[in-house]
Amino acid sequence: MSTLSAGMMLFLIMDPLGNVPLFLSLLKNVAPERRRLVLARELVIALVVLFVFLFGGRYLLQLLQLKEESVGIAGGIVLFLIGVRMIFPPKSGGVFGDVQGEPFIVPMAIPGVAGPSAMAAVMLLANGNPGRAADWSVALFLAWLATAVILMSSTYLYRWLGRSVLTALERLMGMLLVALSVQMFLDGVVAYLRMR
Repeated sequence: MSTLSAGMMLFLIMDPLGNVPLFLSLLKNVAPERRRLVLARELVIALVVLFVFLFGGRYLLQLLQLKEESVGIAGGIVLFLIGVRMIFPPKSGGVFGDVQGEPFIVPMAIPGVAGPSAMAAVMLLANGNPGRAADWSVALFLAWLATAVILMSSTYLYRWLGRSVLTALERLMGMLLVALSVQMFLDGVVAYLRMR
């Protein structure tokens, strides 16, 4: 996987367009002058968490004695489910319920930006090609930067595009993520069959 492909995959997993309405609702109880500061703080926390999983996740997988092929297949399945969920979101209310006051770490940083799928994806990247840590770091940072730009402009995007356009874009991102997940799954199956 190229650095650009990895960055695109991570960007799709972070789902910034899908998070715009959610983040706006989470920040509605925060004083207007603090909203950008709170959002910036949460984005930085998410980036730090993802880098911890990028550089420490390989050791966790070694500790659990998981092979690269099984992690690739499992990652493909998880990303597929997330992509399907983006295309067909659940009908129930908000994912995080009603948050009172200023959010801190949960639910904006984790799991809003640095969700389980993003953590799993960076672990898969690091475990699959440990010698390319610099490439994965660049991919993660670029995906995070694009996510940060979109979320920092969420108020303008919501006003300019509207909820229906944002929903359509999120569904399109879900379709791309499903295609990436199928490729990851097939790569894992091929690698497993070569071992036998």
